[in-house]
Amino acid sequence: MEPVILASASPRRRELLERLGVDFEVFPSPIDEKSLQLTGSPAEQVQASALAKGSAAARLLPGRWCLSADTVVCIGSEILGKPGSPADAFRMLSMLQGQCHQVLTGVCLLRLPVPGNLPDPAASFQLPEGDLEVLILCEETKVWMAEMGPAQISAYVATGEPMDKAGAYAIQGYGSSLIKQIHGCYFNVVGLPLFRTAQLLQSAGIPIWQGAWQ
Repeated sequence: MEPVILASASPRRRELLERLGVDFEVFPSPIDEKSLQLTGSPAEQVQASALAKGSAAARLLPGRWCLSADTVVCIGSEILGKPGSPADAFRMLSMLQGQCHQVLTGVCLLRLPVPGNLPDPAASFQLPEGDLEVLILCEETKVWMAEMGPAQISAYVATGEPMDKAGAYAIQGYGSSLIKQIHGCYFNVVGLPLFRTAQLLQSAGIPIWQGAWQ
């Protein structure tokens, strides 16, 4: 079996997938996330985004299983993506401090089984119905963040860590000291829910722990 394609440039997702012992190669999705016009609930949007990323890669690598994911932080009905500036990070953390929020990750495993005529990947991420084999899920984790004053928020933003993270914090980094409690999968907050991802891979006949006995 050929290696799975990880359609993501995220070093965190690469490190997490390595924990499953899966034979994989990294091929970042060519799609521009900012070009996506997503609608629906946060769960629907995060799955649609993961599907968009995966399908863009799968069309360029027919016959290969592609794994893609997207993670968002939600408080109430508002989705918090990656901050665009330190001031934006400060705004997000001010909303999250002292509150419970949700982290949603959409995970998609898909492949284009037969080459055929493939559309221009820059034109649209939609494929004709039936062309793709798709397995998709959404995992949710509840996170309680500690109460913080403006000085503490500013100090955390000054570390630079929040700038490329959904919700402006990293639970695996300095941000670990800001998290009081979680309910659900820790790895989901980092960027890839490992238990559910392993189930997804195995349901497609892709073995895990391949390097454990080598």
